[in-house]
Amino acid sequence: MMVQHDLVIIGGGSAGMSAAVSCYDHGVHDILILERSPYLGGILNQCIHNGFGLHEFKEELTGPEFLSRFVDQVEERHIAYKLGANVLSITKDKQVTYVSKSDGYVTIQAKAIIMAAGCYERNAGAIGIPGERPAGVITAGQAQLYLNQHGYLVGKRVFILGSGDIGLIMARRMKLEGAEVLGVAELMPYSNGLNRNIQQCLLDYNIPLYLSHTVSKIIGHGKLEAIEISQVDEHFKPIPGSEKRFEVDTLMLSIGLVPNNDLLDKIGIKKGRSRGSEVNQFNETEVEGIFSCGNVLHVHDLVDYVVDEARVAGASAARYIQGELPHCEHPIEVIAGDGIGYVVPGKIDLENADDVIAFKFRVRKPSKNVYIVYSQGGVELKKTLKLAIIPSEMEIQRIPKNLLKIDQGPVTVSLVAKKA
Repeated sequence: MMVQHDLVIIGGGSAGMSAAVSCYDHGVHDILILERSPYLGGILNQCIHNGFGLHEFKEELTGPEFLSRFVDQVEERHIAYKLGANVLSITKDKQVTYVSKSDGYVTIQAKAIIMAAGCYERNAGAIGIPGERPAGVITAGQAQLYLNQHGYLVGKRVFILGSGDIGLIMARRMKLEGAEVLGVAELMPYSNGLNRNIQQCLLDYNIPLYLSHTVSKIIGHGKLEAIEISQVDEHFKPIPGSEKRFEVDTLMLSIGLVPNNDLLDKIGIKKGRSRGSEVNQFNETEVEGIFSCGNVLHVHDLVDYVVDEARVAGASAARYIQGELPHCEHPIEVIAGDGIGYVVPGKIDLENADDVIAFKFRVRKPSKNVYIVYSQGGVELKKTLKLAIIPSEMEIQRIPKNLLKIDQGPVTVSLVAKKA
């Protein structure tokens, strides 16, 4: 079956819903959201802790409270959505194929596509922990889903590998449910979670954090019985003789999130260093009419920033459908320089850019007394002093358009130490 829609949005989380509302409010009403789960809202359905919405609504909300406000906006505009819809493929010609129990196998011809499919967790196979593969090894997000949405306590003696925010939040959550949380091991010499989560989820509950440590052995046949953690050297290799053993029934993994960008990867759309697709300031990929936003583009630390980014994608998609989005043949490339993990956008249509351009990036490691330096053609354009900066917090800096030049080559964003 072939149907047609002006805009198809893949993913019905905060990014997908925000993009849909934005596109609708900019004049395009023939919109379809495809969401594979039984509910709109994505990951926020299982995030029952508060801390969402401080920027967007000027109040602290839980994840379900936050997402419900966007569901209301979608419903108020009568924007169509399909739940339980698993997208199988897209094409550069903007055909989207999905399957669902209610509709069967469906292909949609769209005028534009917004990718808002979120991200997924790295698992044990991604890091190759030595030992068996017994039951009891689980990602922190999956444990959060089981506990918060289905009411299943996954274990009573828990250890957590990785200090990502979901892992830290689950350390507190498990403690509150009566489980014993024996510790958190982090490969790096610093935490990968937000400082507030280190304080509120570990320190406030006296949960030990073992920096420069990793799980070096999983022990158990059929069911997890114990783990060993080891200190690591400067090359992140376990140091013999540093092993510590913990009798546990659950090992939770909080070892990173990866943009769920497979559909765009399969059609060869250029990827950025964030592991999502490269986009311009309109959130448009190298294929005209295909846009990307939210955690499928780069992993955000605040859902409020996801909403802001998705609104740009929605407005840009509306302009494209209406024939008003400019196309630049020779955009300026944006390069992540020394100390910078990635930068979004990866290219800029300077001629059609707004007066101020937002650059979003993460640094590679915690640093103090450094400058964020923007340069082009070997000329320093702007620098901003940061007394402290950490990888777990995404930076957003807004640079005046008039600082950039069309004919001076790529713009580089770098981290430079302040001289004593």
